[in-house]
Amino acid sequence: MSAPELPNANIRRLRAIHRRLVKRFGELKPPRATDPLDELVLTVLSQHTSDLNAERAFTALRGAYPDWQAVVDARSEDVADVIRSGGLANTKAPRIQAILQAVAEREGSYTLDRLREMPDVEARDYLTSLPGIGPKTAAVVLSFALGRDAMPVDTHVHRVTRRLGIVPDKASAERADRILHDLVPDGLRTPLHVAFIRLGREICKAPIPRCNVCPLKDLCPTAPRYLGRGRQERGGRRLEGRVRACPSRRGSD
Repeated sequence: MSAPELPNANIRRLRAIHRRLVKRFGELKPPRATDPLDELVLTVLSQHTSDLNAERAFTALRGAYPDWQAVVDARSEDVADVIRSGGLANTKAPRIQAILQAVAEREGSYTLDRLREMPDVEARDYLTSLPGIGPKTAAVVLSFALGRDAMPVDTHVHRVTRRLGIVPDKASAERADRILHDLVPDGLRTPLHVAFIRLGREICKAPIPRCNVCPLKDLCPTAPRYLGRGRQERGGRRLEGRVRACPSRRGSD
């Protein structure tokens, strides 16, 4: 989908989309508010797994070690065993240890409270300078832990915004993050993030969305493709039923 074919890539449409999704889902607030460093570790654990598995792994990690220093001092293999429920444990364990070590070296302790006093851009730059931290993870910490107006682009937000024609269909998650940060007006980034996650999980699913029940189907350039498919499939089933009901010519000879 090229730039001229992005019907919803404007503030007026984004506000209309927000109003409809508030009407559908109710108040759109972040799912949690936590300490920034806790949120950072939890978000690393959530990569390529469900929120439930990530939370289990985080609870196990905090239960197994008395503090973050103990996590840093532990063998990576032992940390990986503790967070196994979060998936990709052999990758996440040394990454978490490297992040914690970098924070302690910069801050003198295991805290990211200094980010609360930083402007958004400075706080984002700080987070993305940590080992293995990209724009999505930084945006989650900004939005959920620091109360900033950020729009993390996870798999649901990426899929929904491309289907809605807000970002180009072939835009990577990184490019979508840049586009959405500049396009979405102040005050709507976090609410739309929450809304698009709900929409992606419940309606705009992969691989086939439930366009027939979507509150945005008349605004969505992708919906006619799937709505047409649904009508064709239903028509095919009705035709097949009529054929089966008719006696075979060969059988009646």
